Amino acid sequence: MVNLSAQILFHAACTPDRLALVYERQRISYAELADRLLKMAGFLKAKGVRPGQVVAVVMKNSAAFLEVAFAVSHIAAVFLPINFRLSRPEISYIVGNSDAVFLFADAEYEETVAGILDSVVFVDSGAQEDTRHISGDAQKAPAVPRNPDDLFRLMYTSGTTDRPKGVMHTYQNYYWKCLDHIASLGLTAEERLLVVGPLYHVGAFDLPGTAVLYLGGMLLVQRNFDEEQALAAIENERLTGAWLAPVMVGRLLACGQNSKRDLSSFKWCIGGGEKTPEKRIRMFSEVFTQGRYIDAYGLTESCGGDTFMEAGREIEKIGSTGRALPHIEIQIFDEQNHPVRPGMSGEICLRGPKVTHGYWKQEEKTRLSFFDGWFRTGDVGHLDAEGFLYLTDRKKDMIISGGENISSSEVERIIFMLPQIADVAVIGLPDERWGECVAAVVALQPQQTLDLDQLTAYCRQHLAGFKVPRKLIVRDALPRNPSGKVLKRVLRQELSTGTSSN
Repeated sequence: MVNLSAQILFHAACTPDRLALVYERQRISYAELADRLLKMAGFLKAKGVRPGQVVAVVMKNSAAFLEVAFAVSHIAAVFLPINFRLSRPEISYIVGNSDAVFLFADAEYEETVAGILDSVVFVDSGAQEDTRHISGDAQKAPAVPRNPDDLFRLMYTSGTTDRPKGVMHTYQNYYWKCLDHIASLGLTAEERLLVVGPLYHVGAFDLPGTAVLYLGGMLLVQRNFDEEQALAAIENERLTGAWLAPVMVGRLLACGQNSKRDLSSFKWCIGGGEKTPEKRIRMFSEVFTQGRYIDAYGLTESCGGDTFMEAGREIEKIGSTGRALPHIEIQIFDEQNHPVRPGMSGEICLRGPKVTHGYWKQEEKTRLSFFDGWFRTGDVGHLDAEGFLYLTDRKKDMIISGGENISSSEVERIIFMLPQIADVAVIGLPDERWGECVAAVVALQPQQTLDLDQLTAYCRQHLAGFKVPRKLIVRDALPRNPSGKVLKRVLRQELSTGTSSN
């Protein structure tokens, strides 16, 4: 049986009193976690959820998030975590496209999701700490066994199209991911992981995330990121590691520089998603004297974490995201799908058992994303002679802000609906806090005007807040190549160096 619940039930039988989760006031043993997930599984079964059907969640971090995830797997349904920052139209599209039959949403999102699906349960603060507030006296459900190639999860990710794509994760993808992360990080049952990144993201759930529970370790889950609370948790609970988005790392280090806390238990932090400067790596070692910062590269399509930087080589290989993990192959290909020599740039392609088989109901996009068993990441980079990966550009038209992927074409589609707009290009510009910020470069219709406040108010009606442009640049026309394609590289270069006339 490969259901995610199997790992919890195993530890509940062998070490029932061992601590599994810490959330708010709750200290949840493996036995109690097993009881909760079995009752939630019974609740879902009683509500008519059947094997293979999709159960969605629009929830911030909580004990309930994980309890629902394990319960959904226990009855062989498919788990669909949705970014709670998305707007109502975005959530509605994902729920509809996925064919979801049931939705859990935190009570604070009732206005956002009301009416999107008939079967909705709103999770209040009590249920966030203990799902038995919802499942009540539901009978515990028996497991419905799954096979390695069965679908475990759908995760919608921004891409080059105007709509997100549903990445299909099988149990095989998940468990090979766990194996690679356990081997590469040297994880044991003594691991005590800080989970403060959003659990709808592969970073928090998978990197290494629930692999720690697979071993019998402990997760400390915080609902929102607060650097002082995170440092306090590391000290008080003797936490050993974490995955953090780059913006979180910066805030944690700024707070920790003058801290008198005992942070000696903290052994590692996985970051990545941007080129990590040497200054940040050295600062990390100063704040966490027994720890190291691990640059990484990975995708939603591969459950995250395809390369890790090796201990002791961070400065020698500055700018690299490390080498491929045991069961991932990385090769750089040119435009003709020919492998290139070390040091030469091309498209980064992946192959291995933790890589998705494709996109939900998107046969053509799936076909275009693979060749000869290789998955096209859309990212550009090179390998050195030792196999260390260096990212140089994103072939996909993607912006990464605060660790979130933002499809520029999705934002462009919304802005184009404004009557003032004649042309638009959305790009990412360097930002000290967020890594990149979203900028809209527009050409207006004759006799029309548009300011940032107007654009912001309009975009917030249709897009998640993190996708809304923070900068507006008005131009007479946008630069294009002879075939008519907007030259976004030119715009990024000009606006990043301040040579553009706004």
